[in-house]
Amino acid sequence: MAPEGNSKPSGGGYLDFEQKVADLERQMDELRKLSAQKGIDYIVEIRRIEKDKIGELKRLYAGLTAWQTVQVARHPQRPLLADYLNLMVQDFRELHGDRCFGDDRAIVTGIGQIARTKVLIVGQNKGKTTKEKIACNFGCPNPEGYRKALAKMRFAEKYGLPVVTLIDTPGAYPGIGAEERGQAQAIALNLCEMSRLKVPIVSICIGEGGSGGALGIAVGDRLAMLEFAYYSVISPEGCAAILWRDGSQAPDAAAALKLTSRELHKLGLVDAIIPEPVGGAQRNVHDTVHNVESYLAKTLAELNRMKLSDLVEARYRKWRSVGSASLGKGPKAAPTIAPIASTGRRVAAERDSSPAKV
Repeated sequence: MAPEGNSKPSGGGYLDFEQKVADLERQMDELRKLSAQKGIDYIVEIRRIEKDKIGELKRLYAGLTAWQTVQVARHPQRPLLADYLNLMVQDFRELHGDRCFGDDRAIVTGIGQIARTKVLIVGQNKGKTTKEKIACNFGCPNPEGYRKALAKMRFAEKYGLPVVTLIDTPGAYPGIGAEERGQAQAIALNLCEMSRLKVPIVSICIGEGGSGGALGIAVGDRLAMLEFAYYSVISPEGCAAILWRDGSQAPDAAAALKLTSRELHKLGLVDAIIPEPVGGAQRNVHDTVHNVESYLAKTLAELNRMKLSDLVEARYRKWRSVGSASLGKGPKAAPTIAPIASTGRRVAAERDSSPAKV
């Protein structure tokens, strides 16, 4: 693992609220230049400033606002899907196409090995270079991307492979072509089919988790988030534009949306928070990927020990109980559910057994 002090994003990349960190980094750079030019050893001063910088990063990131968290999640140097595939997945073999329309580059699917477990990986791809970003709509999937994901998940079910999904999207692509090809229907079908897929499913939000675009590959047995990722029904800018007709109100919208990992974990919507290195994932990609890999290895081992029937039933209970509460006294217990036969019979059983509402 890289040392904790190795926390400067390549090429700078400081966010607005990191100005003091940038100043300290500049001081260290100047001392290093002076040391090289004059042959004077400034190692004591450099270490002192380095210690101050790490202390400042810890202070900043311990108290990030919701809007600052969104900025960190969107950082241009934050690790993307390609970094996880390169550093975490062994012998990755990509699977292409939805057998219907085309191969959406905003969603990448393939088979590989994480720790000692062979899995199907479904990840949202933002691209690194300008050419890649354009090719994958800056991480906004089209319907064929969701159909590709579902086709490969059915393939995984056939061969008993657990599914790992990595979420990082501002939202599904909102273009006219996407709507004409059934964007909403594609996402809705994924929600339905993933809820009853007979293999373990682990979903991790590694950056942005925007709206139905994220949810379309996130219905799993476990949902985790990186510490400074965000997961929301809408982007802060979109929420501000709707509520206040003013995109500049995005910081207030972000706070109201409760989109940070801590808030969502408190609400019971997220099962685990995966820690990031000091100063965010963009400052230490290797340690971030290592933390994600460790979580996946432990969680997959746990889920693989469960009977498939119990796994699917528990997944259904988990998602049916999302958002339920009992007069502000915390999450309400999941309703009694009849043995799984069909969706229609299951819903009817719940309706018959639920108490009457006043």
